[in-house]
Amino acid sequence: MTGITVLVVVAILAVATGFYLRSRSGTVRTVRNTDSETDALRPLLLDAGVTADTATVLHFSADWCGPCAAVRRVVEQVLNERSEAREVELDIDAHPDLARELGVLSLPTTFVLDIELRRRSRIAGVPTAAALRSALDAL
Repeated sequence: MTGITVLVVVAILAVATGFYLRSRSGTVRTVRNTDSETDALRPLLLDAGVTADTATVLHFSADWCGPCAAVRRVVEQVLNERSEAREVELDIDAHPDLARELGVLSLPTTFVLDIELRRRSRIAGVPTAAALRSALDAL
């Protein structure tokens, strides 16, 4: 009887965790940076092809990541409407140091960077076009 109870509790916790994680997927979160964090990230970002001349939508992906294709489509749609931002897509396997420094734990993960390379927003999962627009509007 105790084994069944433990199994039921574990199943309930797993389902609750799944619902919680799904509810956060695609949500834009504001990022608070310190100058020292921004300074430490700057060389890694520049080496990865991010430039400090315009706002940037930076997203990490991988060949094996199915939802990353959806992020590509959303980013392309939003940036086709705007000329003040550019897209940089990085393969997490090719840029593990930058991914580690940015705390990327899952794919897809997207960041909105201002022209000073400060992280302004972070989106785990596939953002909606409206969510990405609002993150860019906040710049």
